[in-house]
Order: sequence, then C-alpha cells, then structure tokens
Amino acid sequence: RAKDIDWRALDGIKSLGLAAGASAPEVLVDEVINAFRARYDVTVELVETAKEHVEFKVPRILREGDAK
Repeated sequence: RAKDIDWRALDGIKSLGLAAGASAPEVLVDEVINAFRARYDVTVELVETAKEHVEFKVPRILREGDAK
C-alpha cells in the first residue's frame, strides 16, 4: 500500500522498478503508481514477461479498508 512507503528512503533516486504478479490487486499497484506520480515525474513502462490468465479476489481487508 502506498501509505506504507518510506519516502525518505527513496531520496535521490533516479530510477525505480516496480514488479507485481497476478496475485497483486491492480488497485494496489495503481495506488502505488499514483503515489509516486504525486511526488515525482513518472514514466511508466509496462514490461510483460509472462501472460497471466489468473485472477484473484482483492482480500477483504483491502476492500473494506484497514482493520486497525
């Protein structure tokens, strides 16, 4: 989740790779990308290494928000 990113640890970065598999909910991947866009000039390049035909449900805790 974007809220868990330690932005201070990324100070001075020039390039960053983000990888996600079929089990990573697309909504979370988009959330992280959008958080980077809010802070940096971002160019997204999709590199597909395998065609995945599997879909996973978003876990309930992520659909309903934090259980904290």
